[in-house]
Amino acid sequence: MRILVIEDNKSVCAMIEMFFLKEGIEGEFVHDGLKGYSAFKHGSWDLLIVDWMLPGMDGVTLCRKIRQEGSDVPIIMLTAKDSESDQVLGLEMGADDYVTKPFSPLALMARIKAVARRYQKQKPEESAGIGTSFLKINKETREVLFDGVPVTNLTPKEFDLLLFFAQHPRQVFTREQLLERVWGYQYYGDERTVDVHIKRLRKKLGTAEKPLFHTVWGVGYKFDESVDGHEG
Repeated sequence: MRILVIEDNKSVCAMIEMFFLKEGIEGEFVHDGLKGYSAFKHGSWDLLIVDWMLPGMDGVTLCRKIRQEGSDVPIIMLTAKDSESDQVLGLEMGADDYVTKPFSPLALMARIKAVARRYQKQKPEESAGIGTSFLKINKETREVLFDGVPVTNLTPKEFDLLLFFAQHPRQVFTREQLLERVWGYQYYGDERTVDVHIKRLRKKLGTAEKPLFHTVWGVGYKFDESVDGHEG
C-alpha cells in the first residue's frame, strides 16, 4: 500500500511514518501543498492523507483539484478545524473521511484501513466506471445502464445521488447526511428535496422484484440491490 501524506507538521509526519513502518505501508511525506500536488500527479497512490492548512496550496483546494481531474483515489483530511460546516466543506470537496487533530495514531490507522477496504471493494474495473449487480455507471460520460438498458432521463442531481449511493452500498444515510454529501452544506435543512429525488429515482430505476432504494424507518435511506431489503 502506497500512501502520500501532505502535512506541514514534521512531528506529525514522523509519528505517522513510525506507524506506517509497523504496518508495512510505503509512505511519502511532503510538507507543501503545491509540492504535494506535484507528487500526486507524478506518482501512483492507494490513498492520500492531506492536511487542511498547508503552505503553497491549502488542503481543501488540493482535494478539489484532484477530484476535478477525475481521480477517485481515497483522501483522508487532517485538520484542527472541528466545526460541522468545516467537516461538510471537506467532504464536499471530495474527502472520503475526516480526522480532527489531535488524533490517536491507532485511530488514524483504523480509518486508513476502513477507507482502503471500502475503496477496494467498490473499485471498478475501469477508473471511469462503477459496476453493481444491476447498474453500470460511467462517471466521465454520466451514462447509466440498468440491466443493460440505457437510462437517459436522469437529471444531473439524480445522477449525483445515484452515484453516491452506488459508491456506498448498504450504508444507511440520514437525509441531512445526503444533503451534506450530495447537495452541499449550503442546502442544509431542506430535507424534503431528498425525499423528492428518492421518489424520482425509484420511478426511473429498479422494479418491484429489484428495488434499489430502501427506507430505513426513523433513520433515512440506503442503496441495496438484494431482493429481501425492505423498501418504504
